[in-house]
Amino acid sequence: MRLEKKDKKKRDACFWGGLFGISLLLNLAARMSRGFAEWYAVRIYPLWVRTLGGLSSLLPFSLIEVLLYLAGLGLLAGFAAVLAKRVSVRRALGILARTAVTAFALFTLNCGINYQRTPFSQRAGFSLQESTEEELIALCERLVEEINASAAEIEVDGEGHCLMRGNLAKEAKKAMQAAGEEYPELSGYYPNPKPVASTWYLSYQLLQGVYSPFTVEANYNSGMPDHDKPSTVCHELSHLKGFMREDEANFVAYLACRSSESPEFRYSGSLLAYIYSGNALYAQNLEAFLEVREKLCDQAVADLLHHNAYWDTYRGTVSQVSDKVNDVYLKVNSQEDGTRSYGRMVDLLLAWNREQS
Repeated sequence: MRLEKKDKKKRDACFWGGLFGISLLLNLAARMSRGFAEWYAVRIYPLWVRTLGGLSSLLPFSLIEVLLYLAGLGLLAGFAAVLAKRVSVRRALGILARTAVTAFALFTLNCGINYQRTPFSQRAGFSLQESTEEELIALCERLVEEINASAAEIEVDGEGHCLMRGNLAKEAKKAMQAAGEEYPELSGYYPNPKPVASTWYLSYQLLQGVYSPFTVEANYNSGMPDHDKPSTVCHELSHLKGFMREDEANFVAYLACRSSESPEFRYSGSLLAYIYSGNALYAQNLEAFLEVREKLCDQAVADLLHHNAYWDTYRGTVSQVSDKVNDVYLKVNSQEDGTRSYGRMVDLLLAWNREQS
């Protein structure tokens, strides 16, 4: 009996040690070879999206949210069991170690490798370069025209703010697939995006959405203003095509939203692009920014004020800590600019705008 237990312990150690080692090697291989990372993102990762992502998609709620709550309860129960001496410290640590290895493996397979792949901008043929102030002004003016045009078609709620009509998840998948007709990298299957029930959890971190590599789910903050939701969902769905960079996910969200038949989606995407481009122009030429902003319709101004008021409510220590953690996470995954990488969306928009001219 003792020999059988020893053999079982050896097999367990080999399995979990092997799983950790393979995950580590895959991460190293992706960092050393972009070709391998690209092959994996195109050939292997879609299989996980269709299987694990497809199964998660069958549930009407966010699976990762439920699992996080269960994990929290499990930790409390385990801690109590250790204190009561019903479970040994060694066994508890072993359970934690196996859970950590499993999480690391899932992160590697559904996220980590994809961080090292060829950026969407290169695959789609966009040329990033330094731009003139005139080009930035022209981009902002174009976005204002798009915003005003779609604002005339949207519905509003009792407070006069943008109201999302129809099925958000269905429209988002249609928008991504429509963008895929022009950019094949975005075509194909998409699982259903999910609203997170505990919106406060995301809002206090100033998060509009989150991609879960552990369940292959695109989750969004259902408590935020409606005009933020379409672009956020498309942003998270872009991760399900293996594009992990935040700046590119925002850019893909804009491309998808402007491809949608829904005026709320077009409005949301243009507002997202305007916020980033407008901030860049504000920093470079305040007078030019004010002239462009003056052209925004009253609806857009009201929704932008609503956007700022909502997120300002949650700014504080928690959001600052979350930003620091996110900054470190991005840098660890080869986004050297950390959270500043979000600002590079403007370069992508400028490159796209040059192609449209």
